[in-house]
Amino acid sequence: MAKVHPLSISKTDDASTASTSSCSNNKYVTSKRETFTIWMKSLVMQGKGCTAFDENGEIVYRIDNYDAKHSNEVYLMDLCGKLLFTVCEKKMCFFPSWKGYKNNGANKPLFQVRKSCRSILGKKGFAYKVTMRSDGSCYRLEGLSGKSSEFRITDSNGGVVAETKRKQSSSGVVLGDDVFTLVVEPHVDHSFIMALVTVYGLIRHQI
Repeated sequence: MAKVHPLSISKTDDASTASTSSCSNNKYVTSKRETFTIWMKSLVMQGKGCTAFDENGEIVYRIDNYDAKHSNEVYLMDLCGKLLFTVCEKKMCFFPSWKGYKNNGANKPLFQVRKSCRSILGKKGFAYKVTMRSDGSCYRLEGLSGKSSEFRITDSNGGVVAETKRKQSSSGVVLGDDVFTLVVEPHVDHSFIMALVTVYGLIRHQI
């Protein structure tokens, strides 16, 4: 089967990545709450990855990994294969970290994710600190109630910007652990949130 490769797009100025709301096209930032269905599977046969659907059931984001299940570098694309983010895993002193680059990774990383002190000390649940390179602002990626399939993303003030929960069918049946609902708050770049979902998939060795 032919492989579908991401399409690189032109290099952008560092100034264009000054914040999560200005680092992407307007279509990734809306004035209303957005809900996505995340399926931690690739639509490509024998591939590993992730597929995101909007409220209309249309595919809006995808990751297709043709190599090992757990890769050190993955690509977040839109439906047409346009490359949005490159996420790379790094290991230093046994503690992994992840860096997210806009487009093909030629620029400096937009963000970095590291395990928080709480998780390193072995306290219940998982928590990761997300640091933006442009201004040093931070987000937090943390598990909900010890359920590894559910997590939220909060800003530096503790406000929730995105949250996931297990997906339920219209009849109330809870679907598998690899299918969940992602709710993104208004005025938040959901392509950036999907980049963090990508990191989450790497943390759980699902991509």
